[in-house]
Amino acid sequence: MTDPRELRVSDAEREHVVSLLNKAVGRGMISLDEFTARTDTALAAVTRADLNAVLLDLPGMVNNELAHARTELKNTMSTTTRKGHWVVPRELVIRNTLGTTNLDFTAADVPPIVNVDLDVSLGTVKLLLPAGSSVNADGVEITAGELKDKVHNSVGNPHFQLKGSVRGGTVVIKRKR
Repeated sequence: MTDPRELRVSDAEREHVVSLLNKAVGRGMISLDEFTARTDTALAAVTRADLNAVLLDLPGMVNNELAHARTELKNTMSTTTRKGHWVVPRELVIRNTLGTTNLDFTAADVPPIVNVDLDVSLGTVKLLLPAGSSVNADGVEITAGELKDKVHNSVGNPHFQLKGSVRGGTVVIKRKR
């Protein structure tokens, strides 16, 4: 699996970082000379590591586009798996019809709160949560299916908030032994 810091960046991400640097100048956090040097670096950035380097020492200046990302995983009569090191978005939509979705969060880069929206028909979703995490699955509507919550913990970090519907399917939430 590729290290997220080595992923290539888009022009929109470069422009967003330049706007954050502009705010840093306005707040007196960096000088105009520093702004010019950092802007040049940001505009020439190829990877996320290159881009994030210009913001590391600026408290409160983060690339919120990545932190508020939404990812939709669609699966019809097949299997979707995420394991090892991967970047988890704040909002995760799982659309699963007659398939299996296996998500292992134990080695992932997980934000403090993950909203999981389920749309499952005759499929299976397995969530393997990291130690110390919590989950709330009260927003999941089950019709002719099953929800197996083996975590039973509403306080912890990160927190997984599940909602949506499961029709004739199964959702299993557990921690690694």
